[in-house]
Amino acid sequence: MDWRKGGSSNNVEIGSGGGPRFGGGGRMGLGGLIVLALLGWIFFKNPLALLDQSGPLPGSSTQTAQPMQVDPEQQAFVSAILHSTEQSWGEVFQAHGATYVEPKLHLFSGGVDTACGGASTAVGPFYCPGDQKVYLDLAFFHQLQDELHSSGDFARAYVIAHEVGHHVQKLTGVFDKVRQLQQRGVPMDGADGLSVRQELQADCYAGVWANHSQRELNWLQPGDVEEALNAASHIGDDALQQQAQGRVRPDTFTHGTSAQRVKWFKAGFGSGDVAQCNTFAGEP
Repeated sequence: MDWRKGGSSNNVEIGSGGGPRFGGGGRMGLGGLIVLALLGWIFFKNPLALLDQSGPLPGSSTQTAQPMQVDPEQQAFVSAILHSTEQSWGEVFQAHGATYVEPKLHLFSGGVDTACGGASTAVGPFYCPGDQKVYLDLAFFHQLQDELHSSGDFARAYVIAHEVGHHVQKLTGVFDKVRQLQQRGVPMDGADGLSVRQELQADCYAGVWANHSQRELNWLQPGDVEEALNAASHIGDDALQQQAQGRVRPDTFTHGTSAQRVKWFKAGFGSGDVAQCNTFAGEP
């Protein structure tokens, strides 16, 4: 992937090192937080956001930390991918008579406090609808390669584009609709749950971005698309559960199977059309 063909975003924030500090007023004890952090890493979701996406947890506070050091090459890469998503989604929204509000991408190390609560590096990349920011610890790219067996620039770009896809959902009201359905008793987890459908739509939106960015920049090289599909296949609920537990439990799915994640990324990439990303209709 010749990512240097792209421009640079002005929306990348450099955070601080260290971890989030939780006070006594939180909703669960430290043991529960550790369990959720482990689940969050497996499923690419902020565990505290699972509890409450409407605002910060009671008792959370900011920990004083030194400014983090960021590899200039990695920062440039993240900035280039984010800029490309800004260009692509700006055009998509404009074509539909709307204005795309660009998200911030916050780089952190160790831990971070957000409007959705605190999170550690173990959580992996995530999007917080409360402050409309994507959060990324660059150490995750090493985990992506070493532990999830997915390497290459386009695999990393896919991860960023997936989280930006959640921002698109925020802007288009999907988060609010999901919350309303949840309040009506529609289950979040499970193979047919709202969480799976929401995550698969973000995969499809990542594909839409890939389609538009390729048409604009012609920056993909042989093997790049396979990198993204390989990453998607390694982070399916079934693949991760089989690797971690030796068995698969569809009733606990939150992101969809490997096959589903590949299917929906390909749907977005093949069409470049957001109308092809309605994962909430029919079978996910």
